[in-house]
Amino acid sequence: MKERDCLVFPFSEYEKRVEALRTRMQERRFDCVIISDPSNLLYLTGYQTTGYTYFQALIVPIDGEPIMITRGMEESNVYARTWVEKTKTYEDTGDAIQLVVNTLKDMKSYNGRVGFERNSYFFPAYQQDRLLHAFRNKKAYDCYGIVEDGRVCKSKCEIEILKKAALATEAGMKAGIEAVKAGVTEDEIAAEICHEMFSKGGHYPAVLPYVTSGPRTMIGHATWEGRKVKEKEHVFLEVGGCFQRYHTAMMRTVVLGELTDSFRDAEKTIKYALDEVHTHFGPGLTVSNAHKIVKDVLSRNNCGGELITRAGYSIGVAFPPSWDEGSLISLKPGDKRELKEGMVFHVIPWLWGIDGDKTVGTSDTIYITEDGCKSFFSLEENFFVK
Repeated sequence: MKERDCLVFPFSEYEKRVEALRTRMQERRFDCVIISDPSNLLYLTGYQTTGYTYFQALIVPIDGEPIMITRGMEESNVYARTWVEKTKTYEDTGDAIQLVVNTLKDMKSYNGRVGFERNSYFFPAYQQDRLLHAFRNKKAYDCYGIVEDGRVCKSKCEIEILKKAALATEAGMKAGIEAVKAGVTEDEIAAEICHEMFSKGGHYPAVLPYVTSGPRTMIGHATWEGRKVKEKEHVFLEVGGCFQRYHTAMMRTVVLGELTDSFRDAEKTIKYALDEVHTHFGPGLTVSNAHKIVKDVLSRNNCGGELITRAGYSIGVAFPPSWDEGSLISLKPGDKRELKEGMVFHVIPWLWGIDGDKTVGTSDTIYITEDGCKSFFSLEENFFVK
């Protein structure tokens, strides 16, 4: 490991992460692991590129220097962004998996117990098959979660980076709210959100903003599509700001004209759910009970809406196609794990189908503290009436 000035976090932070990984490797009896998930690579080394659809991996032995395997074009990112000293590259017409196998043989890890991330988005089945074929002695095993276990609780350094992401998130949301009026298109609203996010120092997010209006708010995960906002309609916004690949996210609802009785009830219900989150989320609360707190409040509405998803999810390091870390922890029934200091969640009390044809929501990104939780945001939680 080589200390460089380019690192996002102090060098000691990365040393702790690798040391903790090796402790987990010992516990799971791995002599070596092949880490290929883009978020895990960034977490361990600082490495990032938009070229992650090509195979890339960090080979970490239980002892000795890790080695980065990359496409030749991406090797510059190793030296420009990480502490990694050793790299091996393949050409565009080269064989990445054979390079991995040959590297393991050179490291004398070929005959040991090797772990690989079977759940990695960008390590497809046909490549995994080739790796497993090379290990016919059946000493290659899925090591999914071995890095994620370290990512679940964010360090103080990570919380500070997330606060910078929150500045971009909130700036973008404020711009989106300001842009909403009758006659503008969803495209124009999205343009204002993006402009302000990036102007305030935000980096490209894993997902661009969700902007829907009127009946289109019933479409899950819809982006802008040119529709004009009409008088007395509402606009549902969800914005995820990013800094150094760390994300925070928020939902807000903008209403043109007066609030109907249904909207008033929805606003009251959602705000109460957030109050309960801010009051009760903290160390010791189980994931299942965290979900139940939100779900129980939302189920007592009088506007016909319902929460049709999990109540929230871990959020932090992310690359497209998603900003969430739901594979680490999702707030849903049956999970008896306890919340711990440093965990970060996007909590999403939204209501789908109020009056049968509208979706609204107000969400928050929080981090668990020693004795409770705190929000990354200061933006009010009311529906915005214009």
